[in-house]
Amino acid sequence: MKQLILSILISLIAITSFAQKQKTDNRFSGLDAELEKVLGTWKAAGFAVAVVEKDKIIYSKGFGYRDYENKISVTPNTLFAIGSSSKAFTSGLLGILREEDKLSFEDSPIKHIPELRFYNNEMNNLITIKDMMTHRTGLPRHDLSWYFFTSQSRDSLMQRIQYQEPFAKVREQWYYNNFMFLAQGVIAERITGKSWEENLQEKFFDPLEMKNTNAIIDGLKNGKDASFGYEVKNDSIIKKMDYYDIAAMGPAGSINSSVNEMSNWLISWLNGGKFKGNQILPDAYVKEAMSPQMIMANSIPDKEFPEMHLSNYGYGWMVSSYKGHYRVEHGGNINGFSANAAFFPMDSIGIVVLSNQNGSPIPGIVRNIISDRLLKVNKTEWNKIQKEKADEAKKQAAAGQAQSSSIQKKGTKTSHVLAEFSGDYSHPGYGTIDVQFERDSLFASTPYEKVWLKHFHYNIFSLVGLENGKVDTTMVSPMQFNFRINNMGEIASLSFKAEPTVDAIEFKRKPKEIEVDKETLKKYSGDYDLGGQVAKFYLKDGNENTLYLFVAGQPEYELLSTGKDKFTLKIVEGFVIEFLEDKDGNIKEAKFIQPNGVFVAKKK
Repeated sequence: MKQLILSILISLIAITSFAQKQKTDNRFSGLDAELEKVLGTWKAAGFAVAVVEKDKIIYSKGFGYRDYENKISVTPNTLFAIGSSSKAFTSGLLGILREEDKLSFEDSPIKHIPELRFYNNEMNNLITIKDMMTHRTGLPRHDLSWYFFTSQSRDSLMQRIQYQEPFAKVREQWYYNNFMFLAQGVIAERITGKSWEENLQEKFFDPLEMKNTNAIIDGLKNGKDASFGYEVKNDSIIKKMDYYDIAAMGPAGSINSSVNEMSNWLISWLNGGKFKGNQILPDAYVKEAMSPQMIMANSIPDKEFPEMHLSNYGYGWMVSSYKGHYRVEHGGNINGFSANAAFFPMDSIGIVVLSNQNGSPIPGIVRNIISDRLLKVNKTEWNKIQKEKADEAKKQAAAGQAQSSSIQKKGTKTSHVLAEFSGDYSHPGYGTIDVQFERDSLFASTPYEKVWLKHFHYNIFSLVGLENGKVDTTMVSPMQFNFRINNMGEIASLSFKAEPTVDAIEFKRKPKEIEVDKETLKKYSGDYDLGGQVAKFYLKDGNENTLYLFVAGQPEYELLSTGKDKFTLKIVEGFVIEFLEDKDGNIKEAKFIQPNGVFVAKKK
């Protein structure tokens, strides 16, 4: 019992000592009140912040609530989703593997993932692992591919890459791309024979004493001191958001951590890859990763902030000059959460800010407020400046929405009745959009969400969100679906501008298949005279719920039922076969409706 009391007393002394040290550090004088003001300005539920100097945490505090509804406070140990602040971890695994001579950054990724293919041979031949680490492959983001069409299979996501169009030549221009960090995680998996999550645990979380940090959504959902994610509705209402399962895309941004545990990660970067005397990351890799490897933007310094300039990318880190001090940082955003991890290697200072607010400016604002104090530079009213910019951006967005409405052609109609737009629309680099006709309206569904398609003009529809199954007209996407008609006069595809730098992505339509029983299909079976040729319709043993067509000299076609007595060819667009009955209800002929004409085949 005496030993237990002594242990508790020692712990209390340590905690008191740490609290006194924070309290007596005049660099943080008045900081709590300043950060509370940030919380109020942005109507945020909460955030946490930690500051490290050399190899110690010198400030660590939570603000607001991790559970806003039940008023449960944020602590420095509260878990948040850190989003793309995860990227430095993923590239760090490759840094360790390079040190072990298991790969070179100049390797083609195809060397380690033989089935990987890009959009063209030039990309296949030129792209290296380093190009993927520095966002210079020529690919734009293509984020809707993984965000709306989620998958638990990394191999499935990797297969989509070959269908994703580039916007520039390899190494010509920097452009952020999450798929390339997925690929880095897969490379580590292939070399080690362990999952990305297992590699993180072994190489980083365990040696850095990040005991509660994890990389799967269940780790956040089931965490003892874990935050919910929130958004702000109508500029004032703090509303809980569902957790987003990034699933197989994890290497691009699925880590969940606290500011206290992320501090250990920053300490290792400030100390040449070491933590408590152990070499976590190779020293040579640390220096290289936080050095400029690719120019992000080539603009000159801003007149408003002439001492904030340079915009470069290392390996999972953004590199810039902050008021004359060398800064390395990376933000992160995922549904309900925003983050920023930053350090000043020449000043031995690190700052991590984690927020439970969706798309929030808070991490950057808090980081800059603290940076001004610790670097002893002129203070900028970051909170005020960012609020003014946000208000101006809202005005511009409203003006843009008004402009969009002004180009609307009033009184126009769709080319077809709405029911004929239904179908499965697919793109191999993305996935399938299920368009359904319900209650006199069109709805579109992906594995992630369902939206209402509001008619804009002609065959163009706006996307409107649903809240608790009901249409919410305040949730209108700037993206629109444009439905295309083929030469047969049928709805053939839909397209939308998924990427600003490339053409609209086209999703090809497959009509909804209608189940037809075996007995009904049998009545279509038989030989038909098609201009002197025999068109044979038949069922197969073991697959008697599918109708097939064979014409000599052509492959066998599987048919899909799309309506009463109506079928399409499963693998060929624009061909329709309609069966006609006589007055007694018997099939008398088949009408072949094709791009080059309509042909009637009499049943023999």
